Amino acid sequence: MIEAIYPINWAGDYELIDSGSGMKLEKFGGQILARPEPQAIWNARLSKAEWEGMQTGNFAQEGSHKGQWNLKGQSKPWFINYKLGGDSIKMKLNFTQFKHVGIFPEQAANWDYIYTKSKELEGKASVLNLFAYTGGASLAAKSAGVDVVHVDSIKQVVSWANENQEYSKLKNIRWVVEDALKFVSREVKREKKYQGIILDPPAYGIGAKGERWKLEEKLGELLQQVAKLLSHDGFMVLNVYSLGLSPYIIQNMMTDYFSDRVVTITELCLKSRTQQILPLGIVARI
Repeated sequence: MIEAIYPINWAGDYELIDSGSGMKLEKFGGQILARPEPQAIWNARLSKAEWEGMQTGNFAQEGSHKGQWNLKGQSKPWFINYKLGGDSIKMKLNFTQFKHVGIFPEQAANWDYIYTKSKELEGKASVLNLFAYTGGASLAAKSAGVDVVHVDSIKQVVSWANENQEYSKLKNIRWVVEDALKFVSREVKREKKYQGIILDPPAYGIGAKGERWKLEEKLGELLQQVAKLLSHDGFMVLNVYSLGLSPYIIQNMMTDYFSDRVVTITELCLKSRTQQILPLGIVARI
């Protein structure tokens, strides 16, 4: 049986209020936002009037990916915090044309794990974060006191992550703007080892130099290379969000490349105020 895991330390900064009919209603600090969620194929528990009465903004999708925000209030960046043990991180949020606001709140369950495992590492330890986006996982590892290499192919989000490092009063994360698979292949040639590796690959994407990424085609190659980089006593977190994949597919792939390791497969979820469970990714952990 696949276990569901949830973030536990959002306090009042984030809440999934309701979901359904392909949408989700979420509280991010002072904003309550409605945006598309293809997993939410059930009926919303709250009425349309209740959604409209609460929300400060909603995202109207105009194509397969892009759209625009319709806002009742301010449209400037704002901030939220997440507690990690005795530490906390602070992240800037903003409205993007791809419905995202700068964090995936369900990932906080992985941040908890990364923080704990990084704290357990002894000596001079390095953690590699691939497809690292705005840096929540990088901040979690850095807060635990390890060296962090943050890799993403989009310069703007790496700059955003750097801002989040400053807001969190951290320093010395190494920033790399590059295609993740190319970076990993080069590190293998250098015989580099990492004590922690974090991967959150997209279902599809385009790299810094036009490299095309499709999860089903590239994931096996990526895991094969990552297996060479991970130290024998290191930890790893693989997060996958793709409607076409099941936990058992990821379990089989992890067995292909990490048969000598103990691997756990879980499902990343959020629980709404209206008591729905929204699945938002498959997680493999070593």
